[in-house]
Amino acid sequence: MKKRLYQSNAASYFREHSSIFLFIVVLFLMGVIFGAIVVNSMSITQKEDLFYYLSQFFGQISNGKVADNNDLFTQSFLHNSKFIGLMWILGISIIGLPVILILLFIKGMVVGFTVGFLVNQMGMKGFLLAFVSILPQNLITIPVFIMMAAFSVIFSMRMIKKQFMKKYAQPVLPYFKKYIFVLLISIVFISAASGIEAFLSPWLMKMLITSANLK
Repeated sequence: MKKRLYQSNAASYFREHSSIFLFIVVLFLMGVIFGAIVVNSMSITQKEDLFYYLSQFFGQISNGKVADNNDLFTQSFLHNSKFIGLMWILGISIIGLPVILILLFIKGMVVGFTVGFLVNQMGMKGFLLAFVSILPQNLITIPVFIMMAAFSVIFSMRMIKKQFMKKYAQPVLPYFKKYIFVLLISIVFISAASGIEAFLSPWLMKMLITSANLK
């Protein structure tokens, strides 16, 4: 009965805020598209310089000269956790709402630029490289970023209503407890994504670079 109640509450929550979740997804996709467009606006010299450093990186991976897996996990986990934590903190503040949207847009732009640059410079090989190096961990991180952004926006809007609308009498504390729970769950998923990025993606990249002779 409790499980059904939780499922019913979750379904009603998503229906109530479906417009916000849709807006967040569209905003992220706009960031991805913008990032891909930025690649086409780069000059040939800029592309060549960036691809040179990328080729050096490919050579290091194929020779096994990359950071330790545990170090990669720590770096990835801290980076993503800071991003999630910043969104969470901005959700508590009244003025943090636009910053949350900007951060999500930038995140989408980075993903779009990375994939777009690899495909632009390397064609199908670049697509395969993006598939093995970017997609695995982002299958987890992107939904987590989108969900955290949506929950942060919703909570920030509740704070704004509480502050400026006298008729808004709903207590904030129950929602704040749920907001903390969302952060904890997000960190769990981020740790799983960091594990994939640190231990699986480098191995997949090395296999592809070696077999496709990308170095």
